[in-house]
Amino acid sequence: MQKPISPLTVLLSGLVLSLAAVFPAQAQEDELCGDNGVWLQILGAGGPEIDDGQGGPSYLLWLDGKARVLIDTAPGSSVAFDRAKADFTDLEVIAFTHLHVDHTADFPSFIKGSYFLERTEPLVVLGPDSNVPQYPDTETFVQRLIGPDGAYAYLQDFLTHKSSGGYRVRPRNVPATGVRRWAQFAGEHTKLMAVPVNHSIVPALAWRVEIGGMAVVFTGDFNNQKNVLPDFAKDADALVASHAIAEVARGSQRELHALPSQLGRIAAQANARMLVLGHRMNRTRGRESQTRGHIENHYDGYVMFANDMECWGL
Repeated sequence: MQKPISPLTVLLSGLVLSLAAVFPAQAQEDELCGDNGVWLQILGAGGPEIDDGQGGPSYLLWLDGKARVLIDTAPGSSVAFDRAKADFTDLEVIAFTHLHVDHTADFPSFIKGSYFLERTEPLVVLGPDSNVPQYPDTETFVQRLIGPDGAYAYLQDFLTHKSSGGYRVRPRNVPATGVRRWAQFAGEHTKLMAVPVNHSIVPALAWRVEIGGMAVVFTGDFNNQKNVLPDFAKDADALVASHAIAEVARGSQRELHALPSQLGRIAAQANARMLVLGHRMNRTRGRESQTRGHIENHYDGYVMFANDMECWGL
């Protein structure tokens, strides 16, 4: 049996869905999160396309009015972060699901923009390691962007104790092969765990964030070949999944992404309280009724289709 949805979540979700029915192609503008408890905000609900009217996939977790965890720094996420009135000095960690452009492109923008703030605490940046030549590990990725020989080498001192930004960026590789769970990050308010998932040859991770007594799982992009997520997401308050392909998808699309029916099975097996569908693409938009049907054949919890800037209390 699924855990009950809070009345606040039902009220907010009903309002979002009602507005979406009236304005199906328009994201809600500048929605702010509450000051108490845990809130999940969608900084970007789209994918890699540049004709979908949405930012790239990026998510922010708030606790008691402070933004604590940023999952992926997709194109547009730094602007959305500002619109959300989040404070970069409150962040405990940035975690990458994988290092494709549509999940990482705004990372240098966050670092450069933080120069004008007063952050003093180190910023941990977590992401997959790699043994695939065309996909660097996270530490190498950060070096190639802001290291001494990087594309933005003028930001290199952010990686040292002499940082002109007042704090140090600390990238760290997380194992992205096998099936073992990684659980070596605990901040003041958060605990993060990761497990490798299959995204074709791309090193990729799913993340579980425990914060304020809640558990939120971000699947990232995956094809469920390893089937590790039902156990990893057990009893999650929110399971945030990529809805990048339709049920009718074939070929290479299915090598990269899970079908809606698979997402439904995972959510049911995990006993997740709600399933949030992000990374929505043109090939899945307009198919919401079909997608919901395929999911609800397996899962009787709450299903939400994400749009930019929406924020839900958990």
